[in-house]
Amino acid sequence: MEEIIQFDKELLLMVNGSDSLFMDYLILTLTNGLTWIPLYLGLFYVVLKSNKNVRDVLLILGAAGLCYLLAGAVDDSIVKPLVARWRPTHDPEIGSLVDVVNGYRGGNYGFFSAHAANTFSIAIFFSLLMRQRLLTCFLVGYSLINCYTRLYLGVHYPGDIAVGLLWGGFVGWFVHWLYCRVTIPAKYEMHHCMVPICILTITLLTAIVLALFGVHW
Repeated sequence: MEEIIQFDKELLLMVNGSDSLFMDYLILTLTNGLTWIPLYLGLFYVVLKSNKNVRDVLLILGAAGLCYLLAGAVDDSIVKPLVARWRPTHDPEIGSLVDVVNGYRGGNYGFFSAHAANTFSIAIFFSLLMRQRLLTCFLVGYSLINCYTRLYLGVHYPGDIAVGLLWGGFVGWFVHWLYCRVTIPAKYEMHHCMVPICILTITLLTAIVLALFGVHW
């Protein structure tokens, strides 16, 4: 176990940070939860266009909320304080070696990554719900981008990310399974699913342009 933990630390130091201000600004924007609100609105648009009654829309909103509750809230309120594994930025052993961006260090504990669990649970739930391969690729990409930002900022070890992805994937699958026990999923057309795909693309391009001008949020 000690060898695995040491490898985890060495791997983090290999991918953490850079000498590029452009990358710093880009990552700070992409790790911000507010950046992805347009994507969530795009998914909500697809849900509205594909479900003809209020009950089904509310069930999906409730399912998405359950994904967040089981994936992230359980992690932050139970797992992190129980396991109490230091974030790399607070780790007495390697904290001084971690490249910190804009003074951001996160909370004390980092196991496991709520960013990874939250985003992957949403990606898996909506991928299973909408059953469109291209949308699935984009949603998984959105989650992996969020995971990379946490490594770049040095606030999670790769092991934190891996466990977060596993837990988030299970939560997304489980919530979709529950949803299918309650109702029959609607059919989702590809032309509707292009909306969140286009929004995600525009979001990434906007983040890149902002970083080129030395701006982030």
